[in-house]
Amino acid sequence: MKSLRELYRIGKGPSSSHTMGPRKAAEMFLEKNPDAASFIVTLYGSLAATGKGHLTDRAILDVLEPVAPVTIDWQAQTVLPFHPNGMNYKALDKDGNVVDDWTVFSVGGGALAEEGKKGADSPDVYNMDKILDIIRYCRKNGRTLWEYVEECEGPEIWDYLREVWAVMRDAVERGIMAEGVLPGPLHLQRKAANYHIKASGYTASLHSRGLVFSYALAVSEENAGGGTIVTAPTCGSCGVLPGVLYHLWKSRNFPETRMLHALATAGLIGNIAKHSASISGAEAGCQAEVGVACAMASAASCQLFGGSPKQIEYAAEMGLEHHLGLTCDPVCGLVQVPCIERNAYAAARAMDCNIYSSFTDGNHLVSYDHILEVMMQTGKDLPSIYRETSEGGMAKNYQQME
Repeated sequence: MKSLRELYRIGKGPSSSHTMGPRKAAEMFLEKNPDAASFIVTLYGSLAATGKGHLTDRAILDVLEPVAPVTIDWQAQTVLPFHPNGMNYKALDKDGNVVDDWTVFSVGGGALAEEGKKGADSPDVYNMDKILDIIRYCRKNGRTLWEYVEECEGPEIWDYLREVWAVMRDAVERGIMAEGVLPGPLHLQRKAANYHIKASGYTASLHSRGLVFSYALAVSEENAGGGTIVTAPTCGSCGVLPGVLYHLWKSRNFPETRMLHALATAGLIGNIAKHSASISGAEAGCQAEVGVACAMASAASCQLFGGSPKQIEYAAEMGLEHHLGLTCDPVCGLVQVPCIERNAYAAARAMDCNIYSSFTDGNHLVSYDHILEVMMQTGKDLPSIYRETSEGGMAKNYQQME
């Protein structure tokens, strides 16, 4: 498995797969072809179907257009076999001859892959990719999950996770102060500030839940508005983990070191999903985004409250299991409805997973490793209209309420 640096990517929303990935691909292609006279970019499948709502064209044009004219060809009905988020970049000379031709895929979380080389180029830093194998190793060697992360990544990972935690905090704090309407045709009002204020009027349990909602909403709304966030594991699911962590940090006064350990544990859970299954809504539905984010936040919460590796694994398994089958059908192709609410709901569910797991000894029948296999198969079985194409479900039947 790759470094957590490949999972926790700092960048601007609204979509890791539809915005961050294509922008990175454009930058890489431009670096190879700085003298091109023009460019042709063809977007396929899900990337084309919801690309305009996700600002895919803007991400590409911002990079290439200052150098040479760009033509973008939208081919939503053509799905390349390797992954639904396919892109083809062509560089042309002044006579219109193609001088470079590159097909690449945005596979989720801002990562790129070429066919046959998924997750290529960067080195593997983890020698195990199954949580049960990692737990057995930790038990045998007297280590926690976050210590296994440090062993594989080196102590310098803490500096990076410290930066990740700072960006997450900033996104929450910007989001709970921001008001107004998010960009796009839905004219969706930001809700985080109101939730944050209203939470103070409730008794302890509802106050706590209201704050979790507000923090998760804050980050998701920042993402939808094109603000700077951390993929956790994606832009579309970026509110779940920071929503939970920020609430526990503020309410329990955990020291920074504990927060970084929780981030490492959550990252390990997300990394296993990314390596063994998918974190791409276009490939496996929203279960792969919000479901995995819930698993990560469940594990982080359990880590903070002193859960054993088995209890942490159980919390993560529940977080994903109870999102199985979740479709990805964004209205108007925007990362807004139902995405923003789903982040808030999953943050609350993650805290419940921790509580449920903490009442057990960690023993249970279905492992996180197995539920990842089930999630991936479920994603393959979902009709394509429910995998980030805005052709089915809520997106198809959407009607503005009076």
